[in-house]
Amino acid sequence: MNLLADHNLPFAAAFAVMLFLAVAQAIGLADMLGGPDIDVDLDTDIGPESDAISAGGPMDGLLSLIGIGRVPFTIWLAAFLLVFALLGVSIQGFAESLTGGPLYSWLAALIAGGVALPVTGVIARPIAHIMPQDETTAVKVQSLLGRRATIQTGTARTGSPARAQVRDRFGHAHLVMVEPHHTDDALEEGEMVLLVRREGGNFIAARLEERRLSPAD
Repeated sequence: MNLLADHNLPFAAAFAVMLFLAVAQAIGLADMLGGPDIDVDLDTDIGPESDAISAGGPMDGLLSLIGIGRVPFTIWLAAFLLVFALLGVSIQGFAESLTGGPLYSWLAALIAGGVALPVTGVIARPIAHIMPQDETTAVKVQSLLGRRATIQTGTARTGSPARAQVRDRFGHAHLVMVEPHHTDDALEEGEMVLLVRREGGNFIAARLEERRLSPAD
């Protein structure tokens, strides 16, 4: 099948963009274009007053399903474009063999795009496992507010923060410094806390039990 035929132009264009992204990654142009650092944080930041304890929502689930956030965005986009192009050409070939003619290009593109999203999500999972751990999608620090963290090292006291681990909505772990919400409190190693606000470079955290019992600070 002729990739440059009119009914295959959306897929030819996708393939061309995918090749450009692959070359950009290979020669380092992606850093100039801001590729791996594209912020895919589509959620509204959780404010300090939030008492949410469980992380994630419908949008988070959808993004995870299609693979966004599991790998750097340019890699996800290149994979999506490749899958989209291959599916589109296959759909047009099948349509020609079945009916004697291809589908309208926009219809084939719609079908290919809808199928390519979950397929790309499946492909992104093994790619994420083989990639270096420090090549993860950037998230806004503010998006960690309202999430649970575990004190990893030391005891957190006012003026003496301790290191804690928190996972973002994509499941990536981040190490942050936390201080207790109450000045006379101490958060012990191994304790699970809720990140309620930021002050300077540190997070202020409260015990989960305290937040459940006192939703208003």
